[in-house]
Amino acid sequence: MISINLMAIAVALGCDAFSVAIGVGSRGLTGRRIFRLAFHFALFQFLMPLIGLAIGSAAAGLIGEAAKWVAAAGLAIIGSRLAWEALRHHQTLTPRSDPTRGWSLVVLSVSTSVDALVAGFSLGLLGMNVLAACGIIGVIAGVMTVIGMALGATAARALGHWAEFVGGVMLVALAVVFVVGG
Repeated sequence: MISINLMAIAVALGCDAFSVAIGVGSRGLTGRRIFRLAFHFALFQFLMPLIGLAIGSAAAGLIGEAAKWVAAAGLAIIGSRLAWEALRHHQTLTPRSDPTRGWSLVVLSVSTSVDALVAGFSLGLLGMNVLAACGIIGVIAGVMTVIGMALGATAARALGHWAEFVGGVMLVALAVVFVVGG
């Protein structure tokens, strides 16, 4: 049976994926983009707590501090790029990159799951079946990603290229929250 605590942890960990997905969804939806982003976010949310548990609590403090800076840098870079390309694309008809491919996808996946790495240190202490807990965390992150992408695409239809710009700015703001609030 799934506990309320595990669901709360899964939703909390999925919030970063949801926020990023809104920004990425503003670039337009295709079945492939939805699948790539949701699959990778779910996979990384599943794997990172396992990696965190394997590394052990001895390194928790060091990795915890570095994790927020890595996540913030990745989100700031991708967000700035999205916002810049939205402004540039509005003025010229240059082709835009797809953030659900290549290194952008890897950076986004890692950036949204570093908190799950740190959470992995404590999952074993909560007396949960860690593999099942990681599976639930991954599934919730995947579902939240799909929902976020749909919301971002809806905003893009209503606001045009400005939705993509706002999505990029949201990623940069999330990076600032990681550093200041984390």
